[in-house]
Amino acid sequence: MTRFPARIVIAALPFALLAGCAIVPPTPKPMYTATLPTDPTVPAQPTGSIYADQQSMELFADPRAHRVGDILTITLVESTQASKKAATSTSKKNGNTLTSPTLLGQGLRIGGKTADSSLASNNAFAGDGTSSQSNQLSGQVTVTVAQRLSNGALIVRGEKWLTINQGEELVRISGIVRPQDISADNIVPSSRVADARIEYVGKGTLADSNTRGWLSRFFDSKWMPY
Repeated sequence: MTRFPARIVIAALPFALLAGCAIVPPTPKPMYTATLPTDPTVPAQPTGSIYADQQSMELFADPRAHRVGDILTITLVESTQASKKAATSTSKKNGNTLTSPTLLGQGLRIGGKTADSSLASNNAFAGDGTSSQSNQLSGQVTVTVAQRLSNGALIVRGEKWLTINQGEELVRISGIVRPQDISADNIVPSSRVADARIEYVGKGTLADSNTRGWLSRFFDSKWMPY
């Protein structure tokens, strides 16, 4: 069994700590993968005529997405703001006095003093807490129809990757859309998407500089006893 010298282990320890601070890049998720049309492509057969049924020339069809594989655009108009304030104050006081017992008309004495006793307690509690949070997300993501439900609603999903100078940004979205909420130009706001799941993550220099290392996260975790 090979044993490594202690100085080699100590020298390699900082590199292991730096590796632990690295940011795990976003991984592909099948639930956001684009869905292709389910209808097989039928090759056009030469018939010698101008009209061919395989060309599917829908002159009067609705251009809005309504089939599996169709494309529509979701406008991100997410804006949330929440605030909460709580204050609690309690107080309780108790006082009890016990006089010395009387024996043959005389009070009981101990060491020349009456055996009177008293008990008093005072408890007080005051707490105050405030919390506020706001989020805003805007932009557009073009998605595909993954499934058409029995009531006509469409399950949509998709993602967008943006590669910039110092890293990559990823926006993912999935949910259920009503055909009535899709505009004439094939756009629907994210506020009209049911069961919406929106992810906005990134990787690169900017994402790394805004993320704490594992050692800092350990000191703020439940495993830290102090």
